[in-house]
Amino acid sequence: MALPVLVIGRSGSGKTYSLKNFSPDEVGVISVEKGRLPFRSEIKTVRIPKDFNSADIKSSAQLNAAKYSWVMMAIRTAKVKSIVIDDSQYLMVNEMFDRASEKGYDKFTDIAKNFRDLVHYINDSVPEDVIVYFLHHSETGADGREKCKTIGKMLEEKLTIEGLFDVVIYCADHKFYTQANEISTAKTPEEMFSDLEIPNDLALV
Repeated sequence: MALPVLVIGRSGSGKTYSLKNFSPDEVGVISVEKGRLPFRSEIKTVRIPKDFNSADIKSSAQLNAAKYSWVMMAIRTAKVKSIVIDDSQYLMVNEMFDRASEKGYDKFTDIAKNFRDLVHYINDSVPEDVIVYFLHHSETGADGREKCKTIGKMLEEKLTIEGLFDVVIYCADHKFYTQANEISTAKTPEEMFSDLEIPNDLALV
């Protein structure tokens, strides 16, 4: 199975910049929102389509299901072993806004399930020599530590995103933190890193 890695941090903390030491033939970037890297590079970036011309898509729920299917296809057909989903929190945020007019709470269950199913797909159906990095915004949790940003308590009650990943790295001030402390909910397997603080370099990770 492939390895999904979660990198959390505030906007501007250095998450996307951490791609800089990859060569273009080592990594591919799936951009959910921006479409540009914060440095000059030949690294290929593709954006998730905003519209799908299909007669089968008749609702916002079906549109977002198609977007997730597109991401899975992009990962499955990638020619590189390192794949980055940049600003992955917008997978959830954009679906929430797309479905804002829907009444009831079922949409929150769908949003959580779609994101969870993507991580499960990477774990279960992508070759084991592939690493998929989720670059995701963080926010301050109830205990004062930086945690994975979601779209509110309704989703958090249904899904603890960090629990889907064996490797969670916290990015701040252009540095990576590898273990949980009073600052963040980071976690990495024993002996993966000898230091709590390392350079924000995904090629190194």
